Amino acid sequence: YTEMAAEKIQAKLNELFDLPIVDLFNIKDHKLEQVTDYSLLIFGISTWDFGELQEDWESQWQDVEQLDLSNKTLALFGLGDQEGYAEWFQDALGMLHDVAVAQGANPIGYWPNSDEYEFEASKALTADKSHFVGLALDDETQYDLSEQRINAWCEQLLTELG
Repeated sequence: YTEMAAEKIQAKLNELFDLPIVDLFNIKDHKLEQVTDYSLLIFGISTWDFGELQEDWESQWQDVEQLDLSNKTLALFGLGDQEGYAEWFQDALGMLHDVAVAQGANPIGYWPNSDEYEFEASKALTADKSHFVGLALDDETQYDLSEQRINAWCEQLLTELG
């Protein structure tokens, strides 16, 4: 689902900019050092099981911790299951955010924690719990909301980027 969400985000941003400006890379097939060529990054990550990283991200996690993300604007999106794993909803999103910010990234695209979400805990919430640190998608129990969330988030990114 993460790859499908990335493709939808790519299509929407290309539409909004009226140019094919978004390059898409799968963490499974590419090394993270490629991000140094870009000033705006959008990373997608899914949370597996009990708050764990997806295996392709896990295999490159040490590289994430070494990246110089200074002068990089970063937006994040995550996929999780708020019903089946309510105590760990979007935890990988929060972990990626924390590491990226520690490496100098300037985050954008925080997403409201609205009443539409029902979960017990998440490492992806801001300190005041009012926002997720990126777009929070749940294609397990709220698939019907994903497309409108993606579209709204892409519009939000465009606004934040000025």
